[in-house]
Amino acid sequence: MWTANFFVAASATMVLPFLAVYIETFGAYSDAYVQRWAGFIFGITFLVAFIAAPLWGRFGDRFGRKKILLITGYGIAVSIFLMSFVNSVWELFFLRAFMGLVTGFIPTSMALISAQTNKEEAGKVLGTLQMGTVSGSLFGPLLGGILADSVGFTYTFVLTAIGITLATTAVAFGIHEIRSKSGPQEKASAATVYKTIFTNRMLLFVMLLSFAVQAANFSIQPQLALFVDQLVSVENAAFLAGAAFSMTGLGNLIATRFWGIQGDRYGHEWIVLICMALCALFLIPQAFSGSLTVLLLLRFLFGLALGGVIPCVTAYIRRAVPLDMQGEVLGYNQSFRFLGNVAGPAAGGVAAGLFGLASVFILSGAVLAAGAALYALVIMKEKKGARNHAVNEG
Repeated sequence: MWTANFFVAASATMVLPFLAVYIETFGAYSDAYVQRWAGFIFGITFLVAFIAAPLWGRFGDRFGRKKILLITGYGIAVSIFLMSFVNSVWELFFLRAFMGLVTGFIPTSMALISAQTNKEEAGKVLGTLQMGTVSGSLFGPLLGGILADSVGFTYTFVLTAIGITLATTAVAFGIHEIRSKSGPQEKASAATVYKTIFTNRMLLFVMLLSFAVQAANFSIQPQLALFVDQLVSVENAAFLAGAAFSMTGLGNLIATRFWGIQGDRYGHEWIVLICMALCALFLIPQAFSGSLTVLLLLRFLFGLALGGVIPCVTAYIRRAVPLDMQGEVLGYNQSFRFLGNVAGPAAGGVAAGLFGLASVFILSGAVLAAGAALYALVIMKEKKGARNHAVNEG
């Protein structure tokens, strides 16, 4: 499952290094046209996935998560394979949209593993699985760039599709889902799911934190090359910007399993709070980086803190939500993350235009700090309510 998540996550980001160049092969277009369509084509995947993820979670809860893994895995492979034959931006746009439609693989895999894991070990196991997703997102652009330079655009898509097909086939034969033999399970209604989310303050807040963290992480991505260019006078600012962004992924990769284990031991809500505060602590000073070395170090420390949020949020949902709706709730949580992927760069671009590049770090960090403070209040209210309930019961 780790390998499958790696390839699926990598497939979503692998086009980053060459998307604009690939669009230029369709015809003689202006730079503005290429840049505009590159943004549309990259963002549409996450926008459609934002809508579709809860639906896949709901189908998985009712009909079996392994079936959804196979449908979405092979669906992603088909969409990427067909990208090697496109001749226009509209064709590529619609295939990326279709890819977003079938991007239910990762939240479904999290729900499947979560449902079959002891609650006491959920953080550690989900942290390990998250490492596959993070690794794919981190190395996807690198693999895409290497393949595009080595074998060309067409074979890059073909080889990626083959990799996802093999990984999905491995899931088909290597993963066994433990389910009731009575057929499709009785499914909680949509109204029940919404009520569960909106009446549980802690649950709703951790899902909103997923959005905030993802938006803050991606808010600086489009402007990072410009910020690096202010720190160093070199021609390969884009490469150094990629290195700066990858440092966050590297820290995330190293720390995610550790934070999951700590969540199992001390409580996932507390680890989420600690990681949120640390994210703000390491993000805001990046605005005042006087050198590339300082920026890289702070990006790495930010990644270490970031690595604890998603696995502990997922593990918390595992504990707080009934089994028959876990997949759908995890799908909504994934939707919040996808929305952050879209909203973060847009908000960062507006902030950079109005207040300068450094403001993106400060404002994003301030949002995370405010989120951590509000989350601390929610935790204290929940704990106080639990103590009062215990006293009344006694």
